[in-house]
Amino acid sequence: MRAELEKPVIDCPDPRGLAAFYARLLRLRVLENAPDWVVLGRKEGMRELAFQRVEPWVPPTWPDPDQPQQMHLDIRVDDVDAVEALALSLGARRAPGSPEVGYRVFLDPVGHPFCLVHGSAPVDDPRIGFDTSR
Repeated sequence: MRAELEKPVIDCPDPRGLAAFYARLLRLRVLENAPDWVVLGRKEGMRELAFQRVEPWVPPTWPDPDQPQQMHLDIRVDDVDAVEALALSLGARRAPGSPEVGYRVFLDPVGHPFCLVHGSAPVDDPRIGFDTSR
């Protein structure tokens, strides 16, 4: 038996618009492009991030504790200041109360939180020490 994560799918009001933001931020290519569904990846066959239209759209209200963020993306960067400048130029905004140590929290153009993670990674391979046999 085989089970592999293919991609996260992000709900949004405009899949093409939000996919364009992440494609430029993460240097990904558009692999599938329909009005209600867009898939991004580094190369053909690598379906890594998808966006689907949801109506009516209700944006996240993070950091409001009454409606949790539900999910967010951690994006590891080597130059946090340069990537922050790029993210802001593409329409992201800094989240209120974002920390400065280890990661910075932003909201994408429709309000999904994402983190720019910087500094040393805790381990080279995150699967080390994780038992998948259970």
